[in-house]
Formats: sequence, structure tokens, C-alpha cells
Amino acid sequence: MREGKLWLERKLDRRLLLAGGLAAAGGTVVAANAALGQTSHAGHEMPAAAAAEGPSAHLSAHGAMITVGEVDDARNGFDPSKMLSDWYTGTVSMLPDGRTLRTFEVTAEDKEIEIAPGIMFPAWTYNGRVPGPTLRATEGERLRIVFRNQGSHPHSMHFHGIHAARMDGVPGAGLIGPGEEFVYEFDARPFGCHLYHCHALPLKRHIQKGMYGAFVIDPDPVRHPEHETVARSRLLGTPENAGWQEFVMVMNAFDTNFDNENEVYAVNTVAHAYAKKPIRVLKDKPVRIYLVNVVEFDPINSFHLHANFFDYYNQGTTLTPTLKTVDLITQCQAERGILEFHFRDHEPGLYMFHPHQSEFTELGWSGMFDVVEAVS
Repeated sequence: MREGKLWLERKLDRRLLLAGGLAAAGGTVVAANAALGQTSHAGHEMPAAAAAEGPSAHLSAHGAMITVGEVDDARNGFDPSKMLSDWYTGTVSMLPDGRTLRTFEVTAEDKEIEIAPGIMFPAWTYNGRVPGPTLRATEGERLRIVFRNQGSHPHSMHFHGIHAARMDGVPGAGLIGPGEEFVYEFDARPFGCHLYHCHALPLKRHIQKGMYGAFVIDPDPVRHPEHETVARSRLLGTPENAGWQEFVMVMNAFDTNFDNENEVYAVNTVAHAYAKKPIRVLKDKPVRIYLVNVVEFDPINSFHLHANFFDYYNQGTTLTPTLKTVDLITQCQAERGILEFHFRDHEPGLYMFHPHQSEFTELGWSGMFDVVEAVS
């Protein structure tokens, strides 16, 4: 009996933590009311007109669970809306053998960030942001990543890709102490949607504190003549790629009280960022999402698209779909993939996306696409 009571108290604590933190900061959150089965907003009745307006009205189907207030993007030093297509392509030069050398510079630093209105989190970051910069390269290029550790703990960069053992970024193969520098160098392969993260111990804490980012390798069309058109559509800078609306979404979460359970869930760090500022897409232009799951402490995350279906390329390492015409996929930690879909047959409007773990939705991980005929 006591075990059941403790479980319930913990569940309520996870929902109420947002409310408590926001109340202390002068904000409120509807999620706490929904968790307790209330209809009031911070102790006051919500006007019917307010409930029927804006993106939050669309979320009412999920209990109107949305944080209230705004996160200070300028203070954070990153904007979730801009993160969607902020590709870090590094600096390009040529090697003696004629191959492209692509150089990235990444710095680890401690930084307090705002993950929901009024809720600050003591993060460990790559280049001052969570997730870290989205590194993007082309298959076959030589990559050089200059990593500097300006943080307070040993860190590293472990890349999900193919490389030598001494470039693996794990204990025994290169943890970088505070004030030190290391250069990772390897070829960009295989093509796909990958990630990088710190591999210092305790691993769960370094990842959960924010040390991760997406790592996209575009296919070289010359190497894939049987699927050249598809490969060119993924290669940044080509006319075929310009015909797509591409976004990177890193599904993450935060353990704000360090009890090995998450209290805030998000895509690209800020709870409900894309619910309050829906992602505008053209209905006649296809959408491609590079989706990465780095949620710690929960074994499974998922992505569900409302009123539509998509093709899915698991890990992004194929040019033909691994799943066709699905509206939900699941990912364990570090799993990733590419989603492709369009809204050509849809009327303009707001179309929701979220995980199908309801608790994650309640605690910040949900958003919407704002489908329009043309960008004004």
C-alpha cells in the first residue's frame, strides 16, 4: 500500500514541479491543473475566449497542458525555432589528395539555461547550447573536429560513425580535462542521421546534463547512382535539396532535482517551444525531419504525427524507407532516423506532433506544424 502511495506522490511531483518553479518565477503552467483534474488556471478560471485562441487551443485535446510564459532565448544564447535548420557546416579546405577537409570547432562549457519559463538548469554544453551544434558534412569528406574543454569536468566527443579507436572519445581513448584540447579526425561515413555525445563517466549524467548533438552526413550522389535523385535531395546545397523543408529535432529531457527521473521533456530543449511558436511549413513542399532521441532515464521515446503519415529511414543510412506510411515510430536512447512527408492534400491549419507517451506530452514535449499556402 505504501509503495503505491509513494509511486503516486512521485508522479504528481513530476507534474507539479513545473507549476512550483513557474509560480516562484511569476509564471503558471496549466499542466499541473490537468494532472490534478482541475479546470482552473493558477487558481483562477480561464476565460472561455482565451481558451479558444491561439496554439494552446489546439492542445486542449490533450488537456490544455502547456507551460505559460516565455523563455528568454537571448539569455539562453539559442533559439529553438532557429535550431531547426541551423546547420553547422564548418570550414572547408582541400587536402593534398584533392579531397575535402571540413573543420569544426567545438567548445565545452558550463552554462545555466532556461528550459521552461522560470526554470533554470545547470547544463554542460557544446558551444554554449543544448543540444550542441548540428554538424553537417558529406559522405567521404575528411572531418577534423577541434575540441576544447572549458568546462569544470573531463569531457569528450563520441561520434556515432566509423572511425579509429583513438578517435572514439571514451575513457582510455581520450577524455579531455578542463583547459585541454584534442583534435578528432576521421572520414565522414556512413551517410545518415547520427549523433555525438560526451562519453565521460558517469555517462548518464554527462548526457543528461546536455552534452549531445546531431551529426548529419549527407550521401554523395556519385556513390549511389541507383538512387542518385534521392541522394541529391539530401545533399545540402543542391537544387533538389532546396525543394525540401528540412528540420533537425533532438528529443531531450531534464532531471531538474537529480533523482534520476525527468521533470521536463522537450524537442530542442525548451518545453512546448513549438506549441507556442508552431513550425511554419508550405503545404506543397515536402518535409524532412532528422530526428534524434537522447532522453536519459526513460527507455523509449516516440514521435507521432497527427492527421498524416510519413516514410521513415531508420538511422538514415538507406535511400529507401525502412518503414512506409506510418504515423508513429519509437526510438530508444541514441536511436535516430529520417522522417519524410508532405501536406499537399491537406487544408491549411495547425497539425500537432508529440510522443505517444502521454506523460512526456504533459511535461513539455509537444508541438505543431502551421501549414500554409505561402509564407507571408
